Amino acid sequence: MAKRKDYMKDLWSKTLKELVKARKKFRDELFALRMKNSVKGLKQTHQIKDVRKKIARINTVLTSKIKVSYGNSVK
Repeated sequence: MAKRKDYMKDLWSKTLKELVKARKKFRDELFALRMKNSVKGLKQTHQIKDVRKKIARINTVLTSKIKVSYGNSVK
């Protein structure tokens, strides 16, 4: 539980550009994991779930920061 709180605090301290860059990095990592899994080369399949959660957390923080910065009218 403490790890997740620290991770979220770290995300909130980042700028929008840093968050977008981190999301891109995790999306690339997710793609690589999926490809490796498709050829039965991935032994630790739980990594896919972990990366997906990280991407979702980044998206949540990005959405919140954008709404605070630009208002609720931005989609």
